[in-house]
Amino acid sequence: MGLIRTRLFSWVALALFATGSWATPAAPQDKARASAAVHNEDSRLMELFRADKRRLDALDPLAAIHRDDAAGRAAFDLLFTDELDRRTLATARLALAELRSIDRARLSPERQISYDAFVYDKREAEAWLQPEVRRLTAVRPINHFGGFHVEFPAMIAQGGAVPYRTEADYRRNLEIMRAFPAVSDRIVLRFRQGMQSGVLDTQVTVRNMIAQIDAILAQNTEQTPFLSPLRAFPAEVPRRSRKALRRSYAAAVTAEVYPAYRRLRSFLADEYLPAARTNVGLSAMPGGAALYRLTIARETTRALDPDAIHQLGLSEVTRIQREMEVVARQLGYQGTLRGFFQHLRTDPQFHPRGPSELGDGFTVVARKVEALAPRYFMRMPRTPLRIEPYPRYLERFEAGGSYEEGGAGSTRGGVFFYNTYDWPSRFLTGIATLYLHEGAPGHHFQISLAQENTDLPDFQRFGGNSAFVEGWALYAETLGFAMGLYDDPLQHWGTLDDEMLRAMRLVVDTGLHAKDWSREQAVAYMLENSGMGRSDAEAEVDRYIAWPAQALSYKIGALTIQRLRKDAEQRLGSRFDLREFHDQVLGSGALPLPILEAKIERWIAGKP
Repeated sequence: MGLIRTRLFSWVALALFATGSWATPAAPQDKARASAAVHNEDSRLMELFRADKRRLDALDPLAAIHRDDAAGRAAFDLLFTDELDRRTLATARLALAELRSIDRARLSPERQISYDAFVYDKREAEAWLQPEVRRLTAVRPINHFGGFHVEFPAMIAQGGAVPYRTEADYRRNLEIMRAFPAVSDRIVLRFRQGMQSGVLDTQVTVRNMIAQIDAILAQNTEQTPFLSPLRAFPAEVPRRSRKALRRSYAAAVTAEVYPAYRRLRSFLADEYLPAARTNVGLSAMPGGAALYRLTIARETTRALDPDAIHQLGLSEVTRIQREMEVVARQLGYQGTLRGFFQHLRTDPQFHPRGPSELGDGFTVVARKVEALAPRYFMRMPRTPLRIEPYPRYLERFEAGGSYEEGGAGSTRGGVFFYNTYDWPSRFLTGIATLYLHEGAPGHHFQISLAQENTDLPDFQRFGGNSAFVEGWALYAETLGFAMGLYDDPLQHWGTLDDEMLRAMRLVVDTGLHAKDWSREQAVAYMLENSGMGRSDAEAEVDRYIAWPAQALSYKIGALTIQRLRKDAEQRLGSRFDLREFHDQVLGSGALPLPILEAKIERWIAGKP
């Protein structure tokens, strides 16, 4: 992903030009020759994509694991190294050079979309691997919201990304576990480079990482995810091998993995934390203001001004508050909106009586959505979807819910995680909207349908951008109105509250990183303008601190999809089919927004 945005205008023009039709019908033999030429050029492009994938697979062991491909210890030797960055940059440049041999005008419409998206991705990679950008990013290799230190246990655990079907699986995954200490030590090395250059992360983020490591180390042998594969061996693992595997895994955890975690913790607590930034915004870091603008462009696929985003957020907050006042009256409250926020936080009727009530509520919504989805979608995912609470070592640092995608072609399925940490402060009001976003038809539909579409090249099946992925999920929440899920004022309030969260993100993220807001100022703003509990507000703000601009992508993406749908409804009238519109939006994977706009324009113009 990258920084260059001006190229999009020429791509859009090319895509719109391709929607035109010839004034004079072609002769049959001309049509046959044209069809053959298109097929040949499409085939050449797809082979180029496959060659690029082979090169990237050799450089990306984590992605290979998530696709259920074989990966061993040697694949981890490049993680967090300058050599990996150099090879990745060279691969992007090679792909762009090879693409010059493809005649875009001779491609089919779907492959023209692939061409445009591929160019976008490669220029993103090329730009973000430039030395001036890497100096600001590589030296902050992990954080509490997206760090290898927490991804690794989830990946290696039973039911995680790696398979445990055979003895060979167990032995390969044991080698992966033994590779962790070297990876962890390279993370420390990169942090040290940042200490030397003055490019440092925030104390807030560092303290959260230390707490995460403490939670991992505090787990006993019955709880630790590293030994979870030993609790129930599949029949394919010979009984004669199980005792040796238990000894080897226990030795790897106690003598290699846990000592590496303790070294990482000691470094963060004793050396890095005292040097880390106290000001939480990117603007306080050398080069941070420019990096924030570049990050906005990456996360939203648009070159947007932070001040304009901030103002959009303020206007959205005002609009949603007016709707909230109406629903608060429907719920019997006659006071001020701010008073109702406090009423929500303190009245037991709005909170679960135990963690199981949350899980039961999500299950009920899931059944309703499953029954109604065929009215809104032409295709449903084949990939199963599970509903589970977060693991205990993660829950304190996570949002109210999230989605973990299933491996393509596997039976592992997707997982909708919900948070039971500090459950008395959780709300029953947001059950429907959270499931629509994180589960179905939000992330699960979008990600699974792309993975299941083998006609797409792999970078469209498995890749994407936050503006499309999160924009679609936020748009999916709005389908709850037509589904009748918000007929209950309690759940109607919940979707407004979640929409308010996404609007506040525009204000708070830009406030933190472009307007010198403090963490306390950001938390206070969220509490004043919503019914969020304090633990949720603090977790959200800490996320924006660690992951700048990503939170902007929800509203930017959703507003784009909503605008495209409204435009299609107005222009097509009775010819508009919502199921077909959704199929068009989802049918090419997670596209950059300008490329999606060009596709929908072509669909509208070509409708009979």
